[in-house]
Amino acid sequence: MNRNSKHIVVVGGGYVGLYTVLRLQRTLRRELREGSVRITVLTPESHMTYQPFLPEAAAGNLSPRHVVVPLRRVLPKATILNGKATKIDHAAKRVCFEPNVGAPYELDYDIVVMAAGSVSRTLPIPGLADAAIGFKTVGEAIALRNRVLGLLDRAESSGDEALRRRALTFVVVGGGFAGIEALAELEDMALDAARYYHDVRREDMRWVLVEATDRILPEVGPEMGMWTAEQLRERGIEVKMKTRLESCEGGLVTLSDGDEFESATIVWTAGVKPSPVVNAGDLPLDERGRIKTSTRLTVVGVQDAFAAGDVAGVPDMTNPGQYCAPNAQHAVRQAKVLADNITRRLRGQEMVDYRHRYVGSVAGLGLYKGVANVYGVKLRGLPAWFMHRTYHLSRVPTLNRKVRVMADWTLALFFKRETVSLGEIEAPREEFRAAATA
Repeated sequence: MNRNSKHIVVVGGGYVGLYTVLRLQRTLRRELREGSVRITVLTPESHMTYQPFLPEAAAGNLSPRHVVVPLRRVLPKATILNGKATKIDHAAKRVCFEPNVGAPYELDYDIVVMAAGSVSRTLPIPGLADAAIGFKTVGEAIALRNRVLGLLDRAESSGDEALRRRALTFVVVGGGFAGIEALAELEDMALDAARYYHDVRREDMRWVLVEATDRILPEVGPEMGMWTAEQLRERGIEVKMKTRLESCEGGLVTLSDGDEFESATIVWTAGVKPSPVVNAGDLPLDERGRIKTSTRLTVVGVQDAFAAGDVAGVPDMTNPGQYCAPNAQHAVRQAKVLADNITRRLRGQEMVDYRHRYVGSVAGLGLYKGVANVYGVKLRGLPAWFMHRTYHLSRVPTLNRKVRVMADWTLALFFKRETVSLGEIEAPREEFRAAATA
């Protein structure tokens, strides 16, 4: 190791972390080869998850392995350390790192990139931590798929009406992209699966969307949001707006509109907040708890610190007075500018501003159903679904993953999707333990 090399530490292996290092591997190819620059990525997982594909993975349209990108394979010039950064001491240019297994230690750096992303934003609702599940990771998506299909099995196998009602009641809290797409894809999958059951029909299921505001999918505009709500209601999904989840202790759901019922599946998608690491250090934060970031994606008031994505408050140059939305569309583009600015910084060149006008949004609502508002063009149904798939296929990293996703979709045109619960993978030792103690 060249002890005089510039050490770049990237905190986070999501959109910003992956795309930043991918770009740096090209722009700093010579420096990385000579050893004058080295890159370390700190991330809990050894893969990046392409989150827009989580609903399709949950519905069985995509293999879960095809919605993740192996970091060590695509970032061969970087060192990947699995664990979490617990504190940033930028005054000393040092990060405290806690590996997934083993004792914590410190890493020195010359440049730090804050790309730790976000975590679910929860509220102090009784029972939420015990009864609900999020929808941000591939593990949560596949657990939900197994749960929904396993509950159909449970309902088919029981004559207890109360147990059946609880098993077949599904609640999603949050009317943004994650909530709407998760709800629509899982309901679509359950409808497909119900054809193979003798005593479970669509009318036996209850699907409930709970949204605290007066609109859903605000990113696609009021008109398309209203259309989406109407489409969901036509599918028999209850859309409860201006409604809050007040309690879910023991699976007993209590809503602010007075409705109360039991559910075995409660999905929480009501927003995100910056990773806790932003609060553990000396980097300046804005009023929303994000790292205060300039239009050049540098951390305001300090040298050699960069930030982008969900942890960063990046001013939107196309909309003065506003900040860039915390979504993938901005994250992947910010990463490119961030990487180029690091290269410029190392070479003594002038850094550039990040500027991107939001082009719109697309959302999938199940097989052959979608909604889109792109450059003011509003689409619904099959055209929007096709645009949704086309756009995200173009965005998913690496040719390897694009080909695998295309293969999954192509096979799905000729064969029905699998509707089998593999819930036992969540507790693989249970059967062996039972045999050993029998």
